[in-house]
Amino acid sequence: MRTHIIFSLTGRDRVGIVEMVTGLLLRRGGNVETSRMVRLGREFAALMLVAIPAEQLDGLRADSEWLAAQGYQVSISQTEGAYARPLPGWLPYRITVEGADHEGIIHEIARYLAQHGVTIESMDTEIIQAPVSGTPLFAMTALVAAPPGQSTAEWQVGLAEVGRLANVEIRVSAV
Repeated sequence: MRTHIIFSLTGRDRVGIVEMVTGLLLRRGGNVETSRMVRLGREFAALMLVAIPAEQLDGLRADSEWLAAQGYQVSISQTEGAYARPLPGWLPYRITVEGADHEGIIHEIARYLAQHGVTIESMDTEIIQAPVSGTPLFAMTALVAAPPGQSTAEWQVGLAEVGRLANVEIRVSAV
């Protein structure tokens, strides 16, 4: 019987880390169904939804001890769902944010969305340098879902106000 796990790994970045980790999973009969992998600074982070034979979990945990000895932090958690299913009746939106970087942008946006029952499905953020001045610019893309019956115009207007106060431009578009 197959089970689903969330497999996460963080540690120093090096050439071949993805091949090494996916090789361990494959040798245990695991299949990566969904993943996010990224280099953050000089570190590497991987977050994966893996389908694996239940009888291979103990072996995979032993393999994770080997990875820990190599300097990586590994977490393995069983999960019930094979993949995220759309929430019935919820409306999907893409939110993009751009502006001068400063502390608290993500927090203010996330707090506003949570207060209005809007769930964040995924979020990517980065800092880029302005072409001429080199000023740090914040950029974010998020996929969110608004609950049924929620006044879309109302939460979007309020979110625009959050952007104005944070001095960033926020755009919302239906997906």
